[in-house]
Amino acid sequence: MSDTRDTILIEVVSSALASIVEEMSETLVKAAFSPNIKERRDCTASLFDAEGQAIAQDEGGSPLHLGSLMGIVKAIRERHAEDAISEGDVFIGNDPYTGGGSHLPDIVLASPIYVDGQLTAWAATLAHHADFGDRGHAHIYQEAIRIPPVHLVRRGVLQEELLQLILLNCQIPTERLADLNAQQAAIRTAVDRYLEICARYGRATMRDVGRELLDYTERRTRAAIAAFPDGRYEFTDRFDCPELEGELELPITVTVAGDEITFDFTGAPPQVRASVNVVWTGLFAACYYTLKTLIDPDIPPNAGLYRPVTIVAPQGSILNCEEPAAVNGRSETCQRVVDLIQGALASALPKRVTAAANGANTGVHFSGWDPFRKRNFVYLETIGGGSGARYNKDGLDGVQVHMTNTSNLPVESLESEYPLTVESYELIGDSGGLGQHRGGLGIRRTVRAETNDVHFWLDTSRQFSKPWGLFGGGPGDSARCALSEGAQPVVRGYTVLRSGDSASIETAGAGGYGDPALRDPALVEQDLAAGKISAATAAAYRNAGRISAPE
Repeated sequence: MSDTRDTILIEVVSSALASIVEEMSETLVKAAFSPNIKERRDCTASLFDAEGQAIAQDEGGSPLHLGSLMGIVKAIRERHAEDAISEGDVFIGNDPYTGGGSHLPDIVLASPIYVDGQLTAWAATLAHHADFGDRGHAHIYQEAIRIPPVHLVRRGVLQEELLQLILLNCQIPTERLADLNAQQAAIRTAVDRYLEICARYGRATMRDVGRELLDYTERRTRAAIAAFPDGRYEFTDRFDCPELEGELELPITVTVAGDEITFDFTGAPPQVRASVNVVWTGLFAACYYTLKTLIDPDIPPNAGLYRPVTIVAPQGSILNCEEPAAVNGRSETCQRVVDLIQGALASALPKRVTAAANGANTGVHFSGWDPFRKRNFVYLETIGGGSGARYNKDGLDGVQVHMTNTSNLPVESLESEYPLTVESYELIGDSGGLGQHRGGLGIRRTVRAETNDVHFWLDTSRQFSKPWGLFGGGPGDSARCALSEGAQPVVRGYTVLRSGDSASIETAGAGGYGDPALRDPALVEQDLAAGKISAATAAAYRNAGRISAPE
């Protein structure tokens, strides 16, 4: 239709779609029961066109969740014939190998949207169900229940037997049921809102505008890539996690040619018997996210972004694993993918990249029996750290970075929900790398068990290497975990705590940017007064060249 070429109409519809996914997200958060969703907002909402191409994603969602969303519609359509998909259906899935997911706790619900009897779009919500504690991570079968994309609701009728099967495999079924209901409520909201827009503009116009939005994003993405210097850029970084002995080397070659870009991970190590393997959807999400940060924040986040991008990774590697590799901790590896791309392109785009961030999605899991509330509990937290310094600003302190976008769980919520006590929660002084612009600081969070037989699992990275700085900036500090005296040591990321034992988790800082000798003396004194750096670090800045001690 010719009127879809009207840029004003396209902008209006684009804003309406963005509004829908934001309302979906808020509905899910407000209706959810678990602290991981209602407090930490570990969830994402998206809209797709009839073919399964992303047309809108909420801004508050996690970039890594794209890896569990981008494959769901394709997986549904491959598994179910067209005549087996109907109005009123809700599909459920989480499996990385058969359901388009990226790890099992991220359960996706997706529903087709029919307009005038024709399949026109899809609404999908993802929620991280923090339920599956005290699990092994040698292979996928240990990590949680695997759900291929199947009907949870068929023509408006709940498939009760399937729901009961899923809940039976959960440690906290009442919480899971409430959160799944919240996801369904968010999807119903999206369907209603989308139909309201269609009633105003018509199905054909909505279809054509969706295509225009994808083309528009592609054009802007290609224009941004074309402004990059052509060339071949290489980088290697080190990766570790508590489940592995030592470190792995992860390589990348980024090739910029005209308006296209290739991310080549040839040489990536083979998949490992640990949770940090990544399926292709997770890798693609990390690459797309990083490219988005380097081009234009105002480009609409839809599938048009993917078209100028080629991604290469060997099958059976840690970055493109095959069944039955475990994937629960894939976020740690995806964070390093971001560092790889930014490190490779630093010389080409010095004002667009940042120094290395904390390089992890530090996950801590406490689970067991709560004798005070007479129920099982699973406490999941992903603790933020430092973000990398930029060419003109310090890095942020104690934040989620890159592939994660969740909030830290408030102490009040943690202690009111679980048999745990927070002994300390603070920024770690001196953990940010020196530079003209300082790297962000890591977080120390110390949690004490108030009952026996609390199973503790740690998922982190940057324990051996340090987040690197750029252009003379220094590295940030490494991550670590210390247990109280007498506690059983952490072995391959796992231990059991007794009542009174505590675990102190310290996340990594981030790298600095630029020569420390060029740092503003006032900022040094400001950091010293705030306790962000020590007297020794302040002296190091003063002695770096231009900065002299105050009178």
